[in-house]
Amino acid sequence: MMTIRIGVTGTFCAGKDTFAKYIVSKKGFVHVSLSDILREHTASQGIPVTRESLQKAGTQLREKEGSHILAAMAIKKFAEAEKVVITSIRNPLEVKELSQAGHFVLISIDAPPKMRFERMASRGRKENEPGTYEKFLEAEQKELVSDNAASQQIQDCIDMAHFSVLNNGTVEELYSKIEQLIPRWEEAAAHERPSWDDYFLELAKMVGRRGTCSRGRAGCVIVKQKRIMTTGYVGSPPHMAHCDDVGHWFKQTIHEDGEITQHCIRTVHAEANAIAQAAKYGISIDGGTLYCKMEPCLDCTKLAISAGIQRVVCEKRYHAAKESREMFEEAGVRLDVLHDSIEEYAGQKKLDG
Repeated sequence: MMTIRIGVTGTFCAGKDTFAKYIVSKKGFVHVSLSDILREHTASQGIPVTRESLQKAGTQLREKEGSHILAAMAIKKFAEAEKVVITSIRNPLEVKELSQAGHFVLISIDAPPKMRFERMASRGRKENEPGTYEKFLEAEQKELVSDNAASQQIQDCIDMAHFSVLNNGTVEELYSKIEQLIPRWEEAAAHERPSWDDYFLELAKMVGRRGTCSRGRAGCVIVKQKRIMTTGYVGSPPHMAHCDDVGHWFKQTIHEDGEITQHCIRTVHAEANAIAQAAKYGISIDGGTLYCKMEPCLDCTKLAISAGIQRVVCEKRYHAAKESREMFEEAGVRLDVLHDSIEEYAGQKKLDG
């Protein structure tokens, strides 16, 4: 069964809960409401739960913990579920947080304002709900748009939706629209847009295919403000023979603990090549992020620090990177290793001393 997370946003009394109830009962979804999470939080503070108090508590919670907080709390609730519908999404950073969890599709639901007001009136007036059509529109406008980033910004969420549903008919017509939409949202949820880190690491892999040493074929991409500044791959300096053509040039290193490792010294590492290309063509990489296959060796680490690299992102660990990690930490360079396993390649095994 595919994992799918449906987010629901939209205008007041448009039919968001009706939408959620249908796919829960007919399609086996689990329902998580950000409003319910906020109600639990508000009640735990001893505050009477009203529409106004919930809005105020939501704004205060976002200001204190970040505008993504309710979505983050929701993710913990549905972590094990494969099919989830999340309602009461009212802030764009909630959308972003849910998107990062993967397999996420946002649907907005709307209906003509007069019809929505009549729906509200027909269900019986609740305390603190607007009693006239004019007050209804006034209250809704406050929820749709706000200059406060921590407040409700429903219009921004609506603008971020992958699909929109106009619920301007009967309940049966809404159900029919949902059924027509299901194949489309399943297709959308199956596609996962890569994060920026995944994106640049994939590009680094492609760069690495140009490498001329079979022991690594690593690539490197250096980025500033999501723009590629320079690239590099493992290979011999210009006008010199390549390992793929003449073989490796090995050097053994004896470590303090008596172990011996071997390294090919014919080539320039991907990170060093990328930094050299930046220097050669006058490209500033100060403050940039370096993406590479595995943790840099000590020499490349020193070059990266000297060039002003502020963050290093690697796919895996390097078997001889202990000193590199220590140096990055001392220099205040952030090191992110996405997979906590050691990259293995030919000739890596430690030799007997």
